Amino acid sequence: MAFSFSPSLIIFDCDGVLVDTEEVSNRLLARVLAEDGFHASYEETRRLFVGKTMEAVMAHVETAIGRPLGEHWPAYIREETFKAFAEGLEPVRGAADVLRYLREKSVPYCVASSGKFEKMRFTLGATGLLPLVDEVLFSAEEVRHGKPAPDLFLHAAARMGHTPENCLVIEDSLPGVQAAVAAGMPAIGYAGDPMTDASALKREGAHVIWDMSALLDSLTVD
Repeated sequence: MAFSFSPSLIIFDCDGVLVDTEEVSNRLLARVLAEDGFHASYEETRRLFVGKTMEAVMAHVETAIGRPLGEHWPAYIREETFKAFAEGLEPVRGAADVLRYLREKSVPYCVASSGKFEKMRFTLGATGLLPLVDEVLFSAEEVRHGKPAPDLFLHAAARMGHTPENCLVIEDSLPGVQAAVAAGMPAIGYAGDPMTDASALKREGAHVIWDMSALLDSLTVD
């Protein structure tokens, strides 16, 4: 079903929407957290933490285990994650074609991620997508509150020169969809990963697709 308007700006999440990183990063996170005394399965780790900043993950875990993990813990996790990513990453199927189509049609788009710029440039570079988005990257490190707060999406829209109601967000996580709704932006929930809870995305207000190429069918593009 197509939206009833043509979005003036499309805002993509990065992990799980453009780059297939979620399984690698969350399996590593579950292993490291177990070493720190927070025992959660891979599935539970994804449910709890996908879409959130590493600082938000740390705060949750510290509350649960009743002790600090140390100020360098987020940096350690990121370093270990980069090592895992270096063994091989793939773009989300269809993502490159969607970005090229939008560029061909002169539809403005950008990327707004909970991840830091360093991580985005690493993963997007490893999958060949960086040339398509390098000039339009936004990170939660630029705002005070990460997802599910609306700050990042509002920041990206303002920097790109678009009003929130004319933007469309593409997300695969509950915090991401919640952030879009809080920002007053319609959202498409990408549920191509078998671990993604499509019904939960829908309950939060997203129009759900299971194939990234279907995004083009959900848009009215001149």
